[in-house]
Amino acid sequence: MNEMSNKWIGKNTIRPDGAEKVTGRAEYAADTTMPGMLWGKILRSPYPHATIKSIDTKKAESLPGVHAVATHDDSIDFPIDTPVILGIQDMRWMARNVLAKEKVLFHGHPIAAVAAKTEEIAQKACELIEVDYEVHDWAIEINDAIKDDAPILHDFIKFDGKPSNIAGTLEHKKGDIDKGFEEADVIIEKDFETAAVHQGYLENHACLVSVAPDDKTVIWSSSQGQFMVRAMTSFITGIPQSNIRAIPAEIGGGFGGKTIVYLEPVAAILSKKSGRPVKMMMTREEVMRASGPTSASKSTVKIGATKDGKIIAAKGVFYLQAGAFPGSPIRGAAGCCLAPYDIPNAHTLGYDVVSNRSKVAAYRAPGAPIGAYAVECVLDEIAESLNICPLEFRLKNAAKEGTKAVHGPTYPKMGYVETLEAALKNPHYKLPLKKCQGRGVASGFWFNAGGESCAQVNITEDGNVAVTTGHPDIGGSRASIANITAELLGIDINRVSVTIGDTASIGFSNLTGGSRVLFASALVVTESTKQVIDILKDRAAKIWNIDKEAIDWENGVAKPAGDNAGKFKPLTLAEIADQATPTGGPIGAGHQVNTVGAEGGFATHICDVEVDVELGIARILKYTAIQDVGKAIHPAYVEGQLQGGVVQGIGWALNEEYIYNDKGKLDNPGFLDYRIPVCSDLPMIDTVIVEVPNPKHPQGVRGVGEVPIVPPLAAIANAIYNAVGKRFYSLPMSPPKVLEGLEQK
Repeated sequence: MNEMSNKWIGKNTIRPDGAEKVTGRAEYAADTTMPGMLWGKILRSPYPHATIKSIDTKKAESLPGVHAVATHDDSIDFPIDTPVILGIQDMRWMARNVLAKEKVLFHGHPIAAVAAKTEEIAQKACELIEVDYEVHDWAIEINDAIKDDAPILHDFIKFDGKPSNIAGTLEHKKGDIDKGFEEADVIIEKDFETAAVHQGYLENHACLVSVAPDDKTVIWSSSQGQFMVRAMTSFITGIPQSNIRAIPAEIGGGFGGKTIVYLEPVAAILSKKSGRPVKMMMTREEVMRASGPTSASKSTVKIGATKDGKIIAAKGVFYLQAGAFPGSPIRGAAGCCLAPYDIPNAHTLGYDVVSNRSKVAAYRAPGAPIGAYAVECVLDEIAESLNICPLEFRLKNAAKEGTKAVHGPTYPKMGYVETLEAALKNPHYKLPLKKCQGRGVASGFWFNAGGESCAQVNITEDGNVAVTTGHPDIGGSRASIANITAELLGIDINRVSVTIGDTASIGFSNLTGGSRVLFASALVVTESTKQVIDILKDRAAKIWNIDKEAIDWENGVAKPAGDNAGKFKPLTLAEIADQATPTGGPIGAGHQVNTVGAEGGFATHICDVEVDVELGIARILKYTAIQDVGKAIHPAYVEGQLQGGVVQGIGWALNEEYIYNDKGKLDNPGFLDYRIPVCSDLPMIDTVIVEVPNPKHPQGVRGVGEVPIVPPLAAIANAIYNAVGKRFYSLPMSPPKVLEGLEQK
């Protein structure tokens, strides 16, 4: 095995997709076309809650240019009271989210779809479909959904023995919470609210699906997992997975929002019925109305500490909005909120609440920012009441190796303490502030993940290396895998190419999400590369007619292990490849495994704001994100992940929110009204990369991409308080809300 010289690991090598993306040659799902293809459009519900009494498609079917019309009757019928689990998703919900069956449950809920010669004809045909509704009362907000007389979305869901919109709970306990609060010298309890926010990916959902007469199906789509697309499409349409080939396109952002399907099963049904390829694309308005944002929430957090600054009790109760179907990220809220701290007595409880909104989807560390916002704000209040530096307070209570987390595991070696120490030493923390300027800090955690992964490493005839993995690249995995492969083989990075395989060219690989991809793919690529090196040594042994054990692989060459092995000129990888045929044939190896040992990630952020007290505008002056990344395989990508997470957190904290009118319709379904931060809203975001290698990974990797969005909500809220002396317990802290709060001060 090649010694780790770190010639490539930790270096900012050229991004393999960079040239194609900046020149416009990169192909996204919307760029894919086929001869004879049709265009698909979806008819969406005008009501947030109604029973579908009947659907009449005759007029649409008779319109010239229309080739097929689809409703839920064309998909597999999953009984609503029987779970059908696929990974973490329940397909009875997914099928009804893709095409409504018994009821429509949010404004924009898909009801039917049309495939026609042109988009215009398809849209006209949708308008000709006649739907008879029985309209019901609706519940948009959490408080409306959980009140005693709330309209019930799903009759069979029971809570406390009666129909309810509370679809499930999750609870974590440690120690004796009541005893802990009895022993506390200071106790602070506060209520918090956050609005639903969208991932804001620039590329809208799109796909092209072709179903042949023998059911052989090809799917080109924008997704975070081609195997997920294949499986979900198969479940909903009934087409066997063995007949479906899902091909990943370049992806223009996902952040968790493209971990489920919306269009692919519909396009497959239309293609099968029409006998033609079908292309479907969402508009921005459709993305906002009908794809999944993250949850809105209401929370209550209570924390008790001794007068010397030790936290001895903490309790958090979190209600998270699931949207139309169960599945809000209560695990992230209840499991991550107290994870950075060593607290002897703790209790967290999450409630999954359905309401008449689009079904939520994952969004970068799902649920964790919600929990951290509440906990980290209360921690700041306790630190202030005890007159302790907020960073020193966190350091005094920091989890470390051997700490048993509230959510269960005992931590191995990790770097949370190191992020706090780095924050205390950072020049940013000592900069002077002016009037109406404030500094806030906050910390955050995400579990990270492993999961199923496959890789294939092949040596080409000319001595280059082709690596294939099964995970879409949304955060730099191709570049990082190339760095690792080149390092292990001891060859130049330019001789390594990395490809994302489709479902027909690589074994099953879980989707890209949860900060799992580099951790998992590096494990299987490392093992595959080890096998390739073993083969290379074997081939060299045959060329030299000596034992394989007498050969070392170092810096890209096979050489005798010592003088006793003989005197031979070292053989390069290219020279061995050139003699592959007479020594045994093609050189390559693959590995597949359900990877474990990801271990969690921690971060501490520092934020400076300035509040315009006349306009209510909070401007970010300076921001520093400090994070334990395990090992930065490609530092530029790591820095980009940290900066991107912070920017999304800033939007969530200050401007972004779903706004519904009194008819249950989303009022701001576009970037003109849904206020995502732009460059002029932001300073350069500084990053500090802390490296405490994950002991369970050969390169020390731990996930990076989820954690950066966790601390910003609280860091900004704490900064605003320190700027104007007013705490805000509801997000976003938009100008009207800030002005109102300042007037009440």
